[in-house]
Amino acid sequence: MAEVQTHTQAGEITQVFIEFVMQQAQNAALFLGQIPDPRRGQVEVNLPLAKMFIDQLAVIRQRTAGNLNGDEKKVIDSAVGELQLAYAEVAQLERARNVGGEAPPALLPVAESLPAKPAPPVPEPVAPVAVAVAPPPPPPEPPKPVEPEESRKRFTKNYGS
Repeated sequence: MAEVQTHTQAGEITQVFIEFVMQQAQNAALFLGQIPDPRRGQVEVNLPLAKMFIDQLAVIRQRTAGNLNGDEKKVIDSAVGELQLAYAEVAQLERARNVGGEAPPALLPVAESLPAKPAPPVPEPVAPVAVAVAPPPPPPEPPKPVEPEESRKRFTKNYGS
């Protein structure tokens, strides 16, 4: 029985570790401009923050070397490798953009730093469809209060007279 519990705990720990690595990788991708900012919906580049998240993952990979199972090692190696390549590409684009010797700004919109892509085709509008919605069921009736039986004694406390 103890083996099953240990295996379950190890599986949960693996899942938590992989979720942590993916969260850090997602933060790095956000600051590399690979995904839009969920608050503003705009894609921006912040290389110092992206580098911080990538470096943290690299340190975690180094410090946990030899202690990870196959899935954990595969996930962290893949995340660090892909993010380092993406960082190098974005940094190269930013250096090419700032050839004039200007200091790179902290936040750069990706639209200005990446080559233009053709706009996706706009779908034709679809006529609205009428949907019948059933009214919600009536709420259940509240339970009726139970009246005390006459045979029950009523207790009173007496704190001395």
